[in-house]
Amino acid sequence: MADNRPTLTDPPSSITPSQKMNRYPLWKYLIIAGALLLGFVYTLPNFFGESPAVQVSSAKVTIKVDDATRARVEDALKTAGIAHNGMQLDFNGVKTRFLDTDTQLKAKDVLEKTFNPESGDPQYVVALNLLTASPQWLTKLHALPMYLGLDLRGGVHFLLQVDMKGALTKKLDSTAADLRTALRDKNLRHGGVGREGERLVVRFRDAETRDKARNVIDDNQPDLILVDQGDGTDLRLVATLKPEAQKKIGELALKQNITTLHNRINELGVAEPVIQQQGSDRIVVQLPGVQDTAKAKDILGRTATLEIRMVDDSAGALDAAIAGNPPFGSELYTERGGQPLLVKKLVVLTGDRLTDAQPGFDNQTNEAAVHLTLDSAGARIFKDVTRDNIGKRMAILLIEKGKGEVVTAPVIRSEIGGGRVQISGRMSTVEANDTALLLRAGSLAAPMDIIEERTIGPSLGAENIKKGFQSTMWGFVAIAVFMIVYYQIFGVISVIALASNLLFLVALLSLLQATLTLPGIAAIALTLGMAIDANVLINERIREELRNGMPPQGAISEGYQRAFGTILDSNITTLIAGLALLIFGSGPVRGFAVVHCLGILTSIFSSVVVSRGLVNLVYGRQKKLTKVAIGQIWKPGMATANEKK
Repeated sequence: MADNRPTLTDPPSSITPSQKMNRYPLWKYLIIAGALLLGFVYTLPNFFGESPAVQVSSAKVTIKVDDATRARVEDALKTAGIAHNGMQLDFNGVKTRFLDTDTQLKAKDVLEKTFNPESGDPQYVVALNLLTASPQWLTKLHALPMYLGLDLRGGVHFLLQVDMKGALTKKLDSTAADLRTALRDKNLRHGGVGREGERLVVRFRDAETRDKARNVIDDNQPDLILVDQGDGTDLRLVATLKPEAQKKIGELALKQNITTLHNRINELGVAEPVIQQQGSDRIVVQLPGVQDTAKAKDILGRTATLEIRMVDDSAGALDAAIAGNPPFGSELYTERGGQPLLVKKLVVLTGDRLTDAQPGFDNQTNEAAVHLTLDSAGARIFKDVTRDNIGKRMAILLIEKGKGEVVTAPVIRSEIGGGRVQISGRMSTVEANDTALLLRAGSLAAPMDIIEERTIGPSLGAENIKKGFQSTMWGFVAIAVFMIVYYQIFGVISVIALASNLLFLVALLSLLQATLTLPGIAAIALTLGMAIDANVLINERIREELRNGMPPQGAISEGYQRAFGTILDSNITTLIAGLALLIFGSGPVRGFAVVHCLGILTSIFSSVVVSRGLVNLVYGRQKKLTKVAIGQIWKPGMATANEKK
């Protein structure tokens, strides 16, 4: 018997499930709103521009920039009647903002006379600078503008040639001293060790001594190639560096020079300088925002050396030196904190023997300390000196332009061997970091010459920004007009999603403090074109589902779901190419790749998540949706029907 009682059945699947699928839960809308808000906040600082400023930083090791320096800047400007627009003290120095460039230049002249009364011996670096004009509440949120590259901001460009022969000569001279020490330790008599061009020549009177010396040198200097020359009583052992050793010396010299240049450029307060290797023996230096070429050349061209000497603690010697009568063989210097210090002229060690310097802490007292590492020859010399001078002070000096400064002068507590040295006592953590930095990269490993110099004015940079902005804007307008005409409401939604993509990209670049260059602007324009492609795929997929007779709600849901796989695949392949440019490229190529890769990530989020949220807001809550405004939908047979009419 048939059961005719009514039963409960599911409603047609073509309506209700698709309606549910086109409604985002509240938390998704909150995520989208939060992302848009954060994007707006971190994009905002880029619209405030920059204020002209003057930076005062220390030019000497013994001079620290602190609150007292800030007070001096304040008093000097007040006395000269120059109004400023804010002042801040950071690790780079005291930075003062001004309303216009004329006031900035007047302030620079006043501060230069105040802090450097003797132009031949400057105590401070007084440099022009540009600081962001963002409101303080944005700065507290760490919302800062993007850095602008040299082509957008203006500045100076240098190409430096590193003298690799000078680095090899320096290494050979150091090796010659090592050979003398090694032969003396083994009691092997020789007729002298000298450098002739790019080789070392050791002279002997008999073949037996030469053979023994060869074994000693092989053990101590594996980077040397030894060749026997001469006959009779004029026997020679000629040593040359192996090709791989020469290559390594050049690479290390280039690396140390780049590190030293970074430390020196900090004195100028340049935001995001570009210092990178070009080829095997050249360094490119780009300083955005720096217009004082002479000041930049002066700082880059410094030649500093490190020296270790003993302190002269003789009774009454310091007082006599202060009175103008220093003892023979001693010189008067200034210690950290401004205290006078009498140092012997005899150099115990030079910075060539120092292989590393790192800040740390004393294991016994837990005080801040600097840990030094010396090479083998330096370790032997240091062991002998510390054994013979326990209880005395040893001064570490930085010699620059013929004038020396005492970095630190610790007391020798015991004999120190093994090449590991610790400097501690009366030192803060910051001072330990500064001292390690100076000792590690206080001098150039090889001489450098400026072979190319180029200055880009701020007006040219402003013109590049204007052209880049206009190209991006007109590209966006063209895309927006096409999308709205062709896809109607869905085109409007796609344009809003594209605008959010641009917002996210600029915010991300600002948050990461990336440097924007002209190639970066080109990447932004390219990203806009690629980002809209995802929305075109989605819209065309929705059209296809509508042509196949699917209800609008289902067509929207299926269109987004089925297009997502294609969007993801195409963006991943493009991202792989962008990462290759980022890893293997340099200079402008890397600038393009950074923006390109970030743009791909933001475009996926904006074209899929943001646009879907907007579609859900417009159409998702309409229970009986019969049509959507997505432009003309062509159906099979439509052309035939029109012909019959």
